Amino acid sequence: MSINCKEFDYKNYGKCVCLDNGTIKLIATTDVGPRIVFFGPSDGTNMLFEDIDRNFYEMNNGYGVWYAYGGHRMWLAPEVMPETYLPDNVKIESFFDNGVLTLRPAMTKFDKQFEITVTMGECSSVVIDNKITNCSDKPAEFAPWSVTGLAAGGIEVIPLCKDDNGFLPNRTMSLWSYSDIKDERFELNNGYAVLKQDPKKKQPFKAGFNVTGKQIIYVKDQQVMKVTFDDYKKIEYPDFCCNFETYTNDLFLECEILGELRTYQPGETAYVREVWEISGHKDSPEKFIEDFVSKL
Repeated sequence: MSINCKEFDYKNYGKCVCLDNGTIKLIATTDVGPRIVFFGPSDGTNMLFEDIDRNFYEMNNGYGVWYAYGGHRMWLAPEVMPETYLPDNVKIESFFDNGVLTLRPAMTKFDKQFEITVTMGECSSVVIDNKITNCSDKPAEFAPWSVTGLAAGGIEVIPLCKDDNGFLPNRTMSLWSYSDIKDERFELNNGYAVLKQDPKKKQPFKAGFNVTGKQIIYVKDQQVMKVTFDDYKKIEYPDFCCNFETYTNDLFLECEILGELRTYQPGETAYVREVWEISGHKDSPEKFIEDFVSKL
């Protein structure tokens, strides 16, 4: 089985590059971004959100319009204007070698160099390496922030920490000012949290956690996307020390992984590595999730 890499025009994203090993397929933009806008079975449906109509955007005064475009992107935390929302609406550099796709935009106006690499083998998973390098001549405090917009209509399951810490706490949860703790899309249990994407509910919801189980899943119809990431470490993370955050509105649901928040020296690079895997099931999404959480 070989990996096919081709460049083509995809929907209204302009030039994109597609990796396909016959089992899974991934499409990334090269005229903008970068964004990974498709991930799914080679003959199946996309698990990522595609903002074809450009419905999700932010005006960044003095810099232009930032568009989400959908799918996966690399960001920088904490979330502030103008740096977080710098528009990335121009062509990027991309090249493919020995199963590895590199996506590299121009250095930002704040002297940060972003880069995403995708490593595809012959199985049903890909490794995503997200990198931010401090290219200035001064130290900079930030955290790498991987954000993946998932397609509407799915259900996310977030395993929570079960460590027995005796008299000390074991679980962290952060809530944003717009998050309603009684939101019907959100379910909190002792061992896991559930967040559903509902196209009929526009009100946003966001929560963060200390995820020690190193994985979450997103179930949509008969497809499952598992995202695996580094273990929770004894380091500083953004947003009351959360290494995982999730957000939803009426368009999509986001899976967000955060790296270490600290001062990065000139030339130093911050990393977030994650593995995406696609699988199928024959039950209803609810039945599959019931069986999944019973094994946590």
